Amino acid sequence: MSGRIQKVVKYASAAAVPVLLAVGVVGVAHGGTAAPPQTFGVLDLVGWATQNGGTTGGGNAAATTVTSASALTSAVGATAPAVIRVSGTISCSGMLRVRSDKTIIGNAGATISGCGLNVNGDRNVIIRNITFRGWNDDAINVQESATNIWVDHNSFTGGKDGAVDIKRGSDFITVSWNRVFGHDKSMLLGHSDDNASQDRGHLRVTYHHNWFDASTQRHPRVRFGNPVHVYNNYYFNNSGYGVASTEGAGVLVEANSFENVEDPFHLGEGDSGPGSLVARNNQLVNSGSGQTGGSVASIPYSYTPDAAANVKSVVTANAGAGRISL
Repeated sequence: MSGRIQKVVKYASAAAVPVLLAVGVVGVAHGGTAAPPQTFGVLDLVGWATQNGGTTGGGNAAATTVTSASALTSAVGATAPAVIRVSGTISCSGMLRVRSDKTIIGNAGATISGCGLNVNGDRNVIIRNITFRGWNDDAINVQESATNIWVDHNSFTGGKDGAVDIKRGSDFITVSWNRVFGHDKSMLLGHSDDNASQDRGHLRVTYHHNWFDASTQRHPRVRFGNPVHVYNNYYFNNSGYGVASTEGAGVLVEANSFENVEDPFHLGEGDSGPGSLVARNNQLVNSGSGQTGGSVASIPYSYTPDAAANVKSVVTANAGAGRISL
């Protein structure tokens, strides 16, 4: 992410008409069929994070490279817009506060081990191309009405709690092209049943093209948000469940591929009452039929989903850290 202005061509799908735009990074979007890893730039942002003025992170700010926990802490906590490149393995503990207008992007092989990133009431943050390993709280925590966040092309494994947890009135968020493996609690949306006053009308999140690779549960577990859009994800060998809609949430589960998932989606979870869930055009391979009910608010943004039959090949070829050109 050099900050220079370059022209790129965006294809929302294989059949879409290309749109020529000027942006701060090079990006040629995935075209809807299996392909080797390729460049994914900011023009590939789809979903709720495109709303409310969009999500640009640090924009054209000059990039700085960090190689230590102290440097990372200082860079993400600064008040000015910044593009922060993570290099090597950074070992840390706890949660590092991320302030507004930040792009945090990993160089090849970048790893954050032992700690997580906390977006607490700030806005306009992009987190991409990082392997998070062994975090002792959450890997990425988005809370306290944080808005316009894009979590893209990261890998998550072996942490204590959530890989990507979003809660307390946060809004306008896209979680895309990530891989979760060797982990239990993947993605929580809405932290408790008694937080309706802060959460209703918010928690609008898009989850697309993520690879839930034998992770156990919460892919996502949703409270209150409506509409939450879950499309083109690949679920494989999830021993707990895929998607849960609870506490009046409205979740559209669309064109996903479920393989060896006994409980792909359902209403209610634990002590949480049911929400609504609409399922359409999903592929269920050696999987249960799922539970649906109620209605979901309309999706306000443009998108073109891949066919569910292509999702496995598309996602396994392109999801996770190390699958974007820098």
